[in-house]
Amino acid sequence: MVDNLDVRLAKLARKGDQRAFAEIVELYKDKIFHLAYRMLNNRHEAEDIVQETFLRVYKNLDRYDENQKFSTWIYRIGTNLCIDRLRKRKPSYSLDADMNDQEGMDGYSMIPSDDRSPETEMLLSETQRIIHDSIESLPAKYKTIMLLRYIQDLSLQEISEVLDLPVTTIKTRVHRGREFLRKKLEFKL
Repeated sequence: MVDNLDVRLAKLARKGDQRAFAEIVELYKDKIFHLAYRMLNNRHEAEDIVQETFLRVYKNLDRYDENQKFSTWIYRIGTNLCIDRLRKRKPSYSLDADMNDQEGMDGYSMIPSDDRSPETEMLLSETQRIIHDSIESLPAKYKTIMLLRYIQDLSLQEISEVLDLPVTTIKTRVHRGREFLRKKLEFKL
């Protein structure tokens, strides 16, 4: 059960087909950007991660195992780069994380909608901000998993492959992450 288009593109790109590689970039750049932005909460760092991810993909195409989903492989690269970036940050980063990137508070607020009143919009974006902030404040080992599960919509199996952890560990962390969020949100929503 492997996405054939991705595998075909990877094979072509491996042989030096620039258009195939450009198509891979086109397919995944937004997904990797959203993942990185949610993990790092900084537009510039997220853009760096996207570039770095595709550099690594390009350099390591020969290492890609065609029996595994290409999306899993590329998410693993992007996620690991984000985790490295978070580890290198100073511990105080969360205090001013929101300051450096106001314009992109969340992706949903950019989606136009005809049937929402300004009041509904305000309530929605406030709720999304609270949820986003709550996810931001999770311990890193839960934050990454919650983002992959609920924002990137990966299955537990896919997250297990991306993070190279047993599915049982992923299940436990999703459960604990939800508990953390529930406790935080009980007081805010």
